Amino acid sequence: MTSARGPRLEFAVGAFLLLALGSLLVLAIASTNGKFGFARGGTYELTARFSNLGQLRPNAPVKIGGVTIGRVEKIDLDPVKFDSIATLAIEKRYAEIPADTSAAILTGGLLGESYVGLSPGGDVESLQPGEEIAFTSPAVDLIQMVGKYMFSGGGNAAPSADEPPAAASPDASPRDEGVLP
Repeated sequence: MTSARGPRLEFAVGAFLLLALGSLLVLAIASTNGKFGFARGGTYELTARFSNLGQLRPNAPVKIGGVTIGRVEKIDLDPVKFDSIATLAIEKRYAEIPADTSAAILTGGLLGESYVGLSPGGDVESLQPGEEIAFTSPAVDLIQMVGKYMFSGGGNAAPSADEPPAAASPDASPRDEGVLP
């Protein structure tokens, strides 16, 4: 004997699963800005050489003035100079990037995602597909910077042996200099 609740329960579970899958699809579209890894109209590649990538990863955004114009296609290591080479996939509609543009690895917020920020120069010539961005700035290591600040001594260091002691002012009394009478 079959129960009447069986088909209803199966329908409810199926509807719940479809709703969950639909929610995941909406989340996936929202998190990729609807692009799913390919840009409208195609891309062209530029490269940038960095001494330190920090937390930069493939698929990280490439931005000019906060506007995403591409993404990091891949990251390689130069076996001769041991520099990191980031290959940037730039949307073709942004083909007029000046040749003297500089690239820096930046972080969105204190602990946000790393991205490549481009600062266009004023050159009339444009970077051509496959060219390298000549002016780059490496990622800033926040932990190292905080450590230097915390342990630098704050400028209260004693004078070194090469520096003469500070001259006392003419109206200073022995008591002012810490000498007891």
